[in-house]
Amino acid sequence: MLVKDVMTPDPVTIQADAKVSEAASILRKRRIGGIPVMDGERLAGIVTETDLLSLLDVGELSDDLWLPSPLEIIEIPIREFVNWEKTRKALTYISESPISDIMSTDVIYIDENAEIEEAAKLMLSEGIARLPVVKSDRLVGIVTRQDIVRGIGTAFPEGTED
Repeated sequence: MLVKDVMTPDPVTIQADAKVSEAASILRKRRIGGIPVMDGERLAGIVTETDLLSLLDVGELSDDLWLPSPLEIIEIPIREFVNWEKTRKALTYISESPISDIMSTDVIYIDENAEIEEAAKLMLSEGIARLPVVKSDRLVGIVTRQDIVRGIGTAFPEGTED
């Protein structure tokens, strides 16, 4: 079975100069995990949920037990307000950044006429969940792990054995 038999044709894309907030909105609304990034008609990169999550620096979590003093109990709401304001400003800055700042530019892709086994092997070896699909250097689709599993399921209907 070929990649073109299981891929999603004409995938949702985003331009490289789009904002991070636009990409996050598309991922949420379409319930997808990644979007090919285009520079005009050329595949320039890919942005994934992981890329967006990596923008949030959550720091190290502590297992230490902390008991506040009476004065700190008064200070905590003030400190938390200041932290929230810093977080809000950071999130605003992140959301206005261009996708080109965070996208992966070393895009791994596959030809539409490749076998799905080759796509699966490439995904496993590279630790990725989706591959842009090209035909004559033009983006024509995207194939995900789910697409490959679905393709295998239709190639071997339930109750049949080789």
